[in-house]
Amino acid sequence: MIPRLLQRYKDEIMPELTRKFGYKNSLEAPEIKKIVLNMGVGIGSQDIKILEQVMADLALITGQRPMMTRARKSIANFKIRKGVPVGCKVTLRRARMYEFLDRLINIALPRIRDFRGVSPLSFDQKGNYSLGLEEQTIFSEINIDKVSKVQGMDVIFNIKSGSKEESYELLRLFGMPFAGELKK
Repeated sequence: MIPRLLQRYKDEIMPELTRKFGYKNSLEAPEIKKIVLNMGVGIGSQDIKILEQVMADLALITGQRPMMTRARKSIANFKIRKGVPVGCKVTLRRARMYEFLDRLINIALPRIRDFRGVSPLSFDQKGNYSLGLEEQTIFSEINIDKVSKVQGMDVIFNIKSGSKEESYELLRLFGMPFAGELKK
């Protein structure tokens, strides 16, 4: 079964982007290559059970087993030694990526209290987009009663495009609720 947003991308979004930006070929249109979810758990270096719980939450959200990340170097001020577990991450591609994007846009983001849209200023020079979420409980897969520690996460959209404007338009057509307009 083809994910709903992937079908929409092929049928509506790609032709719209091709018309708007004047591409000679539809393959020039920007597309999302992967979505990376990262949860940094600094206290996980002292208590491995918290890190395991966060990894279980991330697995529920994405439907994929997360990879544990470890400290690359020792930092005395943070009481972190090299090689100690400090977080977890998941890289989503293809169908799972589109399913996650659909749930993020239509279910999770509207559940944020006082939500006024995501920042349109979080694009880098190549057109990739980063989004920070303050708690994992906005996802419907997480049972709020079983959460021991509220944990934030970073969501990074790796987009194949030529500019910020093209990436912005791609995410806007997918339904990403941006606050205001893109500033250059």
